[in-house]
Amino acid sequence: MRRFIMLFVFLFMVVFSYAANQVDSKVAGKCMTCHKEKSPGIYKQWFGSAHAEHDVTCINCHAANKGDKDAFMHEGALIATMVTPKDCGSCHEKEAKEVQSSYHATAGKILDSKDAYLAHVAGGEPVAIAGCEQCHGGVVKIDPKSPNKLSKKSWPNSGVGRINVDGSLGNCNVCHTRHAFSKAQARQPEACSKCHLGPDHPQKEIFAESKHGNAYYTHKDDMNLDADRWIVGQDYFEAPTCATCHMSANLEAPVTHDVGQRISWTLRPPVSKHKGDWQKKRKNMQQVCVNCHSQTFVDGHYYQFDALVGLYNDKFAKPATNIIKLIKKKKLLENPAAFANEIEWTYWELWHHEGRRARHGAAMMGPDYTWWHGIYDVAQHFYFKFIPEARELNDPDVNAMIDKLLKDDPMHQWLSMDTKNLKQKIRSGEMQKIYQKLFQQK
Repeated sequence: MRRFIMLFVFLFMVVFSYAANQVDSKVAGKCMTCHKEKSPGIYKQWFGSAHAEHDVTCINCHAANKGDKDAFMHEGALIATMVTPKDCGSCHEKEAKEVQSSYHATAGKILDSKDAYLAHVAGGEPVAIAGCEQCHGGVVKIDPKSPNKLSKKSWPNSGVGRINVDGSLGNCNVCHTRHAFSKAQARQPEACSKCHLGPDHPQKEIFAESKHGNAYYTHKDDMNLDADRWIVGQDYFEAPTCATCHMSANLEAPVTHDVGQRISWTLRPPVSKHKGDWQKKRKNMQQVCVNCHSQTFVDGHYYQFDALVGLYNDKFAKPATNIIKLIKKKKLLENPAAFANEIEWTYWELWHHEGRRARHGAAMMGPDYTWWHGIYDVAQHFYFKFIPEARELNDPDVNAMIDKLLKDDPMHQWLSMDTKNLKQKIRSGEMQKIYQKLFQQK
């Protein structure tokens, strides 16, 4: 009898679960019929998608529950305009969980950062909304008077770290653009280039100049981008994309939607730091690299990359940070608000723009960004903008810190030497010895 009761309960749960996931075919058909006429682009995108192939219709994704903050009645159906990772997770459970713990999902936290502060005070709210929040994501707010319950100030928003009304973080259609949700599109570097470009993080431009980018753009048609299985070294081998290195499957690891699992350095802050568990994360990335490169090649790349990060950190970032901290500690700035003084902008661009370009350039094998758009700009502005602006404050402690740096640090002593002597030191290898320690960091 007990077994009979347990079997009955199990069957009831299965039937109930099945019924709960069914969609009224009349409602689904009404959505498609109307949108085919009113918004044919959306309909055609969906019609050619894997969703359509598997009978996933509008109402499967947009259906809302009674009590949802953004739910509203539309043509006899209770729906929500915004589809969140929580919604996608009803089918794509593993992927949704990975996204929730990723850097992408938490990108909306920039709302509390200096980036957002600068946009609000130096620019204004319109640029914070149309600029910062459209990449990083913003808090989606409810407006009961809005036709779809979403405030016009926060919707539309296609930021990758969008903070959704159901409590979930992120936005799947940043990479899997609605309503086609093409895997081929998500695998291409263009999918990342809405956000990963520009003066402060030009990954798109660096990729394009690198040998990886050259190989991709000249072999794009051979990349098997539409394949269900997409394992580097097996299903394609001509070139990598952003997805190859950071997300896609390789011979040792499956696909991941946690984009931080293969990154060993954080190159975002003024001074770069290793990520937590960075050795494991570097090994994860190297498992991708060795599909097309020898381990010796891979080790050589990281040897050079690490030295460049050390150069930026030790020669420029740490001294500049120490100087600006001393200036602020002594309250030497004329205007009280952050970014109300020229030296603050100079320091900001040293690390936030130029320093990042150099570090990203080295990470992605983009030599022009490593030097001409990177360390070249860092050096010029460190020596001939930042230092002079600090000296203009005419503070003995600040001047003493700068004097000691330029006199005692071998990396900066070249400023007081003659050109003939410097050239001889380069030819003899003596100049290079100054930087040898940067190649020995762990």
